[in-house]
Amino acid sequence: MNTIPYIEQGRKNFWIVLFIYISIFINSYVFFKEPFEFYIGYLIYIILLPGFVFRYGFNRALFFIFSVLLINGIVNIWAGNDTAAQFFKVFLGLFLSYSFYYYVFNEVNFEIENLYKWYLKASYLAALLGLFQFVSYQIGFRSGYTFFGIFNKWGFAGGGLFGMRINSVFSEPTHLACVLAPAFFLSLYNLFNKENYYLSKWQGICIITVYILSFSGLGQAGIFLTFLFLAISYGLVRYIIILIPVTILTFNILYNNVTDFRYRLDGLVSLFSGEEFIQGTTHGSSFILYNNYTVALKNFQTNPLFGTGIGSHLVAFEKYSLAKNFKTFGFNFNGQDANSMFLRLMSETGLFGLLIFLIILVKCYVKRDKEHLTYHWLISNGVLVMILLNLFRQGHYFLNGFPFFVLLYYYNKVSYLNYINDLKVETKQLP
Repeated sequence: MNTIPYIEQGRKNFWIVLFIYISIFINSYVFFKEPFEFYIGYLIYIILLPGFVFRYGFNRALFFIFSVLLINGIVNIWAGNDTAAQFFKVFLGLFLSYSFYYYVFNEVNFEIENLYKWYLKASYLAALLGLFQFVSYQIGFRSGYTFFGIFNKWGFAGGGLFGMRINSVFSEPTHLACVLAPAFFLSLYNLFNKENYYLSKWQGICIITVYILSFSGLGQAGIFLTFLFLAISYGLVRYIIILIPVTILTFNILYNNVTDFRYRLDGLVSLFSGEEFIQGTTHGSSFILYNNYTVALKNFQTNPLFGTGIGSHLVAFEKYSLAKNFKTFGFNFNGQDANSMFLRLMSETGLFGLLIFLIILVKCYVKRDKEHLTYHWLISNGVLVMILLNLFRQGHYFLNGFPFFVLLYYYNKVSYLNYINDLKVETKQLP
């Protein structure tokens, strides 16, 4: 990789950058849980949004998308497919979060590389805290591995080879696997190519170690996707040779040492192969995901174009759930977020929402170009891994700053196209 253009982040943006990464990384603390969970990020929205709106107005594309979602939601409330309380709670949160992060990009003058580098710094800090957590557990320092009880929406994750699964400051290892996925992608790239782009060798190894020690099933998928995209981007044969044994090794470690992962996988395989759910035998979490898949599919078949409105999956769940007659508690969990963002989009927004995401993922992808080798392809591939993981397993639309990463993916492509156009202009001006 050749020299990468870099503009130092101005001090005037320091506090804004700090606030946005707090909103992304610190979601294991809530101010209150009823009538909804109020995260630190929401407080940041309230403080900064009014000034942003005054300075930048509204984005037309976002305004159009959310206008369609608003009209569709009102129609479905009238039709009984959604409730006003549920719709406006989710719709406002979604609208405010995407608007907030759009304004953030405006505030820093769309300096994509700087935002990416700040994200990597935050990821490294989260990884250091993860290592501190791991060492504290090994030496029996309880306050250390529970972070002194500071976070009230944080739980200890047992299991794995060493008795615990690292989740650092995140609520659970799955969230760590999602948020750190772009940083893991870059760290692995640096390690195998003996590079130090944006991260030192130690910082990269620290992030890789914590990512692996999360022993997350979703992290396993993140490792696979990372090798796959590196294989596509940077030498198919070289990375495929590494991908196959690494995937087999990590899968065997997880399957044989993380009981919860093994039972979940076995449960999913049995359910999707047509076997009936047996209470006490099939893993409950596997059934919850399969149940939400069934609900989303039936709701989509009934309302394929625009779905039944933001926040309506809960109503559909009460209508189609396979567990609505179960007497045992716990099998109707995740009825609100569908246990998967893809399933939730399919259920609540239909083809409209799914196509928007598909268009963004395909049109905004930046492949590795040897002729114009910039940082853009690293951002694109790493963030794509993160988005795919969220689509598969995280049903919350804006938890852990997910809208920020979607917008980063989009504006990274815009930045790349501007860079290419500038090069063409410079070439034409040469004598």
